[in-house]
Amino acid sequence: MVTTPPLPPTVRHAWLAHPHGTPSEPVVREWLGAQLGCAPDDVALVRDVLGRPRLGAMQSRHDVNWSHSGDGLLIALGEGVAIGADLEHLCPRPRALDIARRFLAGAEADWLAALPEQARPLAFTRLWCAKEAVLKAHGRGLAFGLDKLAFAEADGALALVECDRALGVPQDWSLHEFEPHPGYRAALAWRART
Repeated sequence: MVTTPPLPPTVRHAWLAHPHGTPSEPVVREWLGAQLGCAPDDVALVRDVLGRPRLGAMQSRHDVNWSHSGDGLLIALGEGVAIGADLEHLCPRPRALDIARRFLAGAEADWLAALPEQARPLAFTRLWCAKEAVLKAHGRGLAFGLDKLAFAEADGALALVECDRALGVPQDWSLHEFEPHPGYRAALAWRART
């Protein structure tokens, strides 16, 4: 069982059913408008040079991120923090250990290898969600490198234990893992804006 601390009031999220292949930005704008107290057309979404969505100057104390997988959409909004979200549809992952050995930190691959085979797909998905959420909050996404940060499980939850200097120090980061809907895993990661 995964146990993570509750979210602070400065972090909000929603899971929405969203058919695969349909544009997500209109749905994101509608949800953000409701959260920010404005019309969806007044939500100033822009993309930075790396393609990461940001809120415009009028809403700049907030940060937004979203992820879609399968027929689900996860939207996250943070106030005074940089936030990242990842959503993964649970499915068989017969090559999870091979992928972990190639792309993840050595200790993470060793942790997965030590688990019973039937437990690996969920554990791999949890690691993937955690890593992608941090990297999206950082602003570089997967291109930054999955091996540049490492998680370890403690008391049933993942915690960032090592990271590249560009990410700050592990203690800067908060992680919230959860099951937003049956058949899905998700993670939100955030840190105070620098």
